[in-house]
Amino acid sequence: MDTKEKLDAFQDRIDRGEKIEPKDWMPERYRQQLIRMISQHAHSEIVGMLPEGNWIPRAPSLKRKMVLLAKVQDEAGHGLYLYSATETLGARRQDVVEDYIYGNAKYSSIFNYPTLTYADICVIGWLVDGAAIVNQTMLAKSSYGPYARANLRICREESFHKKQGYEMLAKMASGTDEQKKMAQDAVNRWWWPTLMMFGPPDSDSPNSAELIKWGVKTKTNDELRQSYVDRMVMEAEVIDIKLPDPDLKYNKKTGHWEFGEIPWDEFWAVVKGNGPMNRERIKARKNAYEDGEWVREAAIAYARKQKLKEGKAS
Repeated sequence: MDTKEKLDAFQDRIDRGEKIEPKDWMPERYRQQLIRMISQHAHSEIVGMLPEGNWIPRAPSLKRKMVLLAKVQDEAGHGLYLYSATETLGARRQDVVEDYIYGNAKYSSIFNYPTLTYADICVIGWLVDGAAIVNQTMLAKSSYGPYARANLRICREESFHKKQGYEMLAKMASGTDEQKKMAQDAVNRWWWPTLMMFGPPDSDSPNSAELIKWGVKTKTNDELRQSYVDRMVMEAEVIDIKLPDPDLKYNKKTGHWEFGEIPWDEFWAVVKGNGPMNRERIKARKNAYEDGEWVREAAIAYARKQKLKEGKAS
């Protein structure tokens, strides 16, 4: 039972900056919050493969195909690290996967938007992976050890993805008039959905206070979003890309860039399953999961056979 003495001792460990490991005692609420948060992160990595994977055969050169293929493979690896982290909390991988394919579990709203041109792939690398790094750098300091360590590795790879995207977009933005227009159009379409990636405003975020109290997060949604905007304004200026926000201005007193009102109605519509690509994304994942059932069954049968052989040999 989560007695007051246990809860106080647990909070003391958090306040001292200690890492919580799988075999340590933890409040049931802490465990459930971590399962929800880590599995959502894992789902996002896997669903995030879909908009980019669609462009692997259509990338403009062999080099770009190889870069994109390697990136999509990295995302699959990130999902694996994170699903493994949920298993350390007692969750079954099959359960958490099926919870978003057949149930109500969420993944990042950003992956419910279409990739209309190759410039979208460049912008995803720069804007979306850039936002992911801001969030995951914080999560690499999470109070739960396995999640923190998974994010350390993920951040190293995401940092490379972001640099790739920025380099590709810079090249496109300095190309022909048509390429410049394509690059700017992609930024115009992805900027606001990327700001929504950090989650709802703090006033509408029901879990943030508890997660910060327990050290799972160290910054609020709005703090992360502000940090992100401050970085991206400067990077956009370097490659002569304009961010689509007429209200964007620098505040000398605060040292931050002020930005316009985020279209939260659109955010909540996407979260509720009514985004441009929600149904297509889930359908694709469901088909892949069901079509791959025979592979999972074969792998289980092979593992049992090998274990039986080892048992006879010993």
